[in-house]
Amino acid sequence: MKLLGKTVLTANCARMGKGYAGWDKGNAGFAGFHAMRSGRKAGYGLIGVVLLLVGAGAARGGFDLPGSAMPLSAAVCPIVYPVDESPSDRGFHYIFYGNGFFINKEGYLITAAHVLSQLHDVQPYILLQMPMAPPRLVKTTVVIVDQDHDVAVLRATPNPFEGRYRVNFLRLATERPEEAREVVADALRPSRIKNPYTFEALRENRPSGEVLEYRFTQLDKGRPDTEIFLFSHDVLLGDSGAPVMSSETQEVVGLVEGRWLHGGAVARANAMQTQTGGVGAAVPIHYAIALLLEKGIKWEEGSESARREGQDATHSEGLSQPAPLSLVAAPYPSEVFSGGEVVLDGLIESNGRLGDVRIVSGENPFLEKALAAVQTWSFRPARSGEKVVETRIGIVFQFPGSLTSTRTAQGHSYAEKWADAPERGAEPLKAPEADPSLVKLGEGSVILCEQVDAQGQVRAVEAVGGVKSLTAATAAAAREWSFAPGRQGGMDSESEVIIVVTYRRAASAAPVARAKTPH
Repeated sequence: MKLLGKTVLTANCARMGKGYAGWDKGNAGFAGFHAMRSGRKAGYGLIGVVLLLVGAGAARGGFDLPGSAMPLSAAVCPIVYPVDESPSDRGFHYIFYGNGFFINKEGYLITAAHVLSQLHDVQPYILLQMPMAPPRLVKTTVVIVDQDHDVAVLRATPNPFEGRYRVNFLRLATERPEEAREVVADALRPSRIKNPYTFEALRENRPSGEVLEYRFTQLDKGRPDTEIFLFSHDVLLGDSGAPVMSSETQEVVGLVEGRWLHGGAVARANAMQTQTGGVGAAVPIHYAIALLLEKGIKWEEGSESARREGQDATHSEGLSQPAPLSLVAAPYPSEVFSGGEVVLDGLIESNGRLGDVRIVSGENPFLEKALAAVQTWSFRPARSGEKVVETRIGIVFQFPGSLTSTRTAQGHSYAEKWADAPERGAEPLKAPEADPSLVKLGEGSVILCEQVDAQGQVRAVEAVGGVKSLTAATAAAAREWSFAPGRQGGMDSESEVIIVVTYRRAASAAPVARAKTPH
């Protein structure tokens, strides 16, 4: 249809109609994730999973933002496009696409990239609430989009925080929620999704549930893997792009991606009767943080991140090592039957992103997975006093085990490759695997940060993230590793090494039941 002189496709996350492949009449939405995202016909199978891009439902509620009288919904805004150039007695007529949320007082907000893709490159608007007045339309500018991981950053213009709008922003967490932790999403939608007007009241949907599990999937054909987490509550048409927060800290840990219709977590959740509706899927806020750093956009950090920054500040004299801010593991390649490893050397740049990544060793498909993961990593850069210093670190990915035989621990040995390099991170020389008896039934990843001294010995090991049941055995093995020390200015020096170990359940382990589509 024609909207303000531009052609905009009306089929989108919040507005779909009959005649589209995969239409689910019972849910007024798509039953096929890839069909909605790319326009392809539903039924394209990708590792046996399907997601439904979703939107908002009814129900109001709310707890206040920390230290604020504003309700949670003041940080959330519908993403829309006006149909009319002038208002009627019901206000402006608009099309509703999904949700976004503010992350600072400069008017920056985050949403899902697939919400914007439905606008076909026209300028998106947001619908903002006013005190004692109907909601108003405000223009936004697209700052940056990551189609691979379905995240986008917008900026409202003019800045609504400098006006009389009823707005607030949310803090972002760098610590991911553990399984079984409670999370809550918050989304707004018009009272009528079809033919809404600005004078009509907005309704709030706030699904909550426990984190069921983390897993990797491709969000669209040909895209790299994205880690998502599933939570035990249904999400509805229009919720796409809404914030998912920790119920305990009220900090954003992800954004709504869609409804999960297949997978082991659904079967386990149904068997345990922990939820009666569908299962929600969220993209971790990790991927948004990478975009914010790339553009130099500041955000309000969560309590744990602020605590770590305070610790770094107390050691500001002399050279401080970089600190992991937000890291993600790499998935185990599904097409391989034996283990592998990848060793990299990367430069932590002044903005906290990882650049100039050198391949020390490793082959595909493991190398491809590792390189895709590190492209989204972010750190607090090293400092010399008050000055930010670019520093090289070592990076090791291990993929232990075999699907076809009983797993036995292997002791990996490496040849020193960058012996003459004046600048490098520590390189592993010996890297034994964890005791197989302690991890043989485990599945998932562990991320460690090791401090290696100028003699190549491990000085400290810190767990950065991953599956708790696998962490102790993985860290114990990592303490036995030995390294060629890092180098700065041509001299041996202390260095940091990030170790990512991804386990896959052995073939003899009990298979995970697969759930039928719950609708």
